[in-house]
Amino acid sequence: MKSEKSNQMVGELLEDEAEISLEQLCRACELTREDVVNMVDEGILDPLGPRPAAWRFQVVSLRRVRVTRTLQQELGVNTPGAALALDLLEELEELRARLRRLEG
Repeated sequence: MKSEKSNQMVGELLEDEAEISLEQLCRACELTREDVVNMVDEGILDPLGPRPAAWRFQVVSLRRVRVTRTLQQELGVNTPGAALALDLLEELEELRARLRRLEG
C-alpha cells in the first residue's frame, strides 16, 4: 500500500502595513543575512532603519524576494537584473491599474 504525503503550509497572515525584522525576513524566505544585504545594496529591498541590526521590512518585501528568487533560479537572472525586472514589473502593474481606472 502506498503512503500518501500531506503537503501543508503553515504561515501567518500579515497586513500590508506590517513590518518584519531582518531575522524574520531571512527565516520566511530562507535567506542569509548576506543575501538580504546584497538585495538591499542592489535596490531590491528598501529597509527602514539605519543599519542591519535595526532594519525593518514592509511585508511587500516578501513578494519582492519571492519574485527575485524565481527570476534567479528559473531564468538565471543576476541580482542587478532582478532589481531592474522588479522595477519594470511594478511599473507595468501601476500602468495596468491606471488603465483599468480610466476604462472603468
